[in-house]
Amino acid sequence: MPYYHTWTIGCQMNKAESERLDSFLKQQNYQSTAVVEEASLVVLNSCVVRQSAENRVISKLNALRSLKRSRPNLTLALTGCLVNSDLQALRNKFPYVDYFFKPGETPQWLTGAAQLPKVLPYKPSPSTFVPIIQGCNNFCSYCIVPHRRGREKSRAIAEVLSEVKELVRRGVKEVILLGQNVDSYGHDLVGKPDLADLLGELNAMSGIARIRFLTSHPKDMSSKLIEAIANLGKVCKQISLPVQSGDNDILEAMRRGYTVEYYHQLVLEIRSRIPAVALSTDVIVGFPGESETQFQRTANLLRELKFDTVHVAAYSPRTGTLATREFKDNIPSDEKKKRLHIIEQLQEKIATQINAEFLGKVVLILVEEIKKGKWQGRTQDGKLVFFGDNGDYLGQLVEIKITKTSPWALQGKVELNTIN
Repeated sequence: MPYYHTWTIGCQMNKAESERLDSFLKQQNYQSTAVVEEASLVVLNSCVVRQSAENRVISKLNALRSLKRSRPNLTLALTGCLVNSDLQALRNKFPYVDYFFKPGETPQWLTGAAQLPKVLPYKPSPSTFVPIIQGCNNFCSYCIVPHRRGREKSRAIAEVLSEVKELVRRGVKEVILLGQNVDSYGHDLVGKPDLADLLGELNAMSGIARIRFLTSHPKDMSSKLIEAIANLGKVCKQISLPVQSGDNDILEAMRRGYTVEYYHQLVLEIRSRIPAVALSTDVIVGFPGESETQFQRTANLLRELKFDTVHVAAYSPRTGTLATREFKDNIPSDEKKKRLHIIEQLQEKIATQINAEFLGKVVLILVEEIKKGKWQGRTQDGKLVFFGDNGDYLGQLVEIKITKTSPWALQGKVELNTIN
């Protein structure tokens, strides 16, 4: 039986597609190996959302070039967002790579198989990703994703329900619905069902305990969707809502399609309808032309709204995007790093205060895996929890009394009997 090795970097969608790629390769009688030198097939699932990610992919490809020289029969394949429509340019740049295939596709040279979303993970985790919409129609000026994954294409509700039903049969307790812009789901389907409709169908499904989704775009977060999150018991009270900047001029230059005032009002509406909601956001610092005053507006917004989690990144020019054509990347690297560090320190203080409120409380977590001798899982609002115990808790809902908190996670001990 031949061996394969996969290497994945990037977003949850990449991880979901790699899980399905693993299943596909096993169906083709390949066996997985963590040792790249043992593999007859090596697949890299790439990310180019930032230069740092692209650099890591290219570094990995360069390392594999040496392996290919010593083992000419080794098959190298590249997928993910580094693969664009100009395949000839990729072949010229990486002549030692045997095959290129676009995100979400299967290795067509092995079999003429269907798209990856129809192939389920081989051994699904208790919490499993389910892609429901591919691509993005927004074309934010800094973002390469629409150029690599194309326009939005939703999967039919019946198809998603069928997949989740099978995952539940295999032991999955929680599904995480994925899309580059997940809350625009359904607009391209007959009858135009939306994400709230899909959540309602999944909420009624027996066997599923929890439902999450990401990532949302503020301009597409409807009142109907907010009501669904508030009223559907299995839908986790956790929302990812990237703001990117706290300054209106920067938001306009980013082509985000909303103002700071709109975003602020949206957060107030969400918290009014879902008081216990956990909100996370994304921020880009050092966008072309961002002044110190504009940056401070972003910091002030985060200070005021107090998110549970903030993912911050320094602006990275992406060839082919509108921002690289219209704006000069004129914020020095050291200044970007300084601003990023300021946001990280600010959020660490905020998260410390938020998580400290859990000390001594009992929380219900879904146990997802064991690492370094400790079980780990998440609360319904997404808090990462670790606990040590000799029992077998994989895939179970367990009540944990929190004994220690930090900005990043909670720790505790089993308090009551397992719920399920």
